[in-house]
Amino acid sequence: MDWLNITLFISMTLVVLILAWGLITMARGGEYNKSHSNILMRYRIIFQAIAILIFICLLIYKRYYNG
Repeated sequence: MDWLNITLFISMTLVVLILAWGLITMARGGEYNKSHSNILMRYRIIFQAIAILIFICLLIYKRYYNG
């Protein structure tokens, strides 16, 4: 794998891990869920937006520089 694919894989993995963390927190419930669920949702949205931007940048890069 080249560095482009590794970067994309890492960004998508982070999104999946944060999503799983939020789902586990919601499933367990309790005080931790009440105090952290909104923060985890914000983190997921931020990292998901970053992953999409990385994906778009890599597509553009591959189109113009790798033929």
